[in-house]
Amino acid sequence: MDFLAHVGVGFLLVILGLIVFALTTRFSERKLIKEGNLAVALKLWGKAIGLAIVIYTVWAGSVSLLDAFIWGLIGIAAQVLAYLVIELILTPNVSLAKKVEEGNVAIGFSLFSAAIVVGIIVAASLTY
Repeated sequence: MDFLAHVGVGFLLVILGLIVFALTTRFSERKLIKEGNLAVALKLWGKAIGLAIVIYTVWAGSVSLLDAFIWGLIGIAAQVLAYLVIELILTPNVSLAKKVEEGNVAIGFSLFSAAIVVGIIVAASLTY
């Protein structure tokens, strides 16, 4: 039963994280992915992998499901903030969102990779 509770809460946290990320996006990722936009798919699933890395780390170091849930929320918040810093502050003269919406696969893959890097750094930071 504990296994199922952890799996369920883990998926809930990943979905919650993707919803928070979606709120920071001006376009419908689902719609563009259905239309075949690979750049958007890469960006979205990079975020999901980064979130899963954070959840994995939290689960490995937590003493209870509540503890894991709380640290999972903290990890999601840290990941969203770090990703926004990368996307908005480090590239102020380029609209990465617009490039991805247009289907620029190089930008989509770069954001895919950045999301995984952010996930690993946030996860490592949660193990202090």
